[in-house]
Amino acid sequence: LCRRTSIVTYEAEMNIVIHGGGGSIAMKMEEDKITIVASDEGPGIENVELAMQEGYSTAPDFIREMGFGAGMGLPNIKKYSDELVIDTKPGKGTTLKAVIYLDSGEA
Repeated sequence: LCRRTSIVTYEAEMNIVIHGGGGSIAMKMEEDKITIVASDEGPGIENVELAMQEGYSTAPDFIREMGFGAGMGLPNIKKYSDELVIDTKPGKGTTLKAVIYLDSGEA
């Protein structure tokens, strides 16, 4: 659970910094789940289906040269979340809501 939450939060944070130019992350812990909401006011995601493919990246070269932007952010968020909703509007930003249920059997 801690690992999954950390991965989802880290990947969302990196997407905000790399693509969104800043934003916010909020986490809510409840009895049965953890909900992570990440929002930015960046360029939005033009094609969510394409962005969900492993290896697809729109990160600039200088980000890749630092070892980031490998195109695994959204695929990892999806992999480690039990629920994922992405609300994006090109030119207006993105809000991502990921839910991780506490009874998933992982520590």
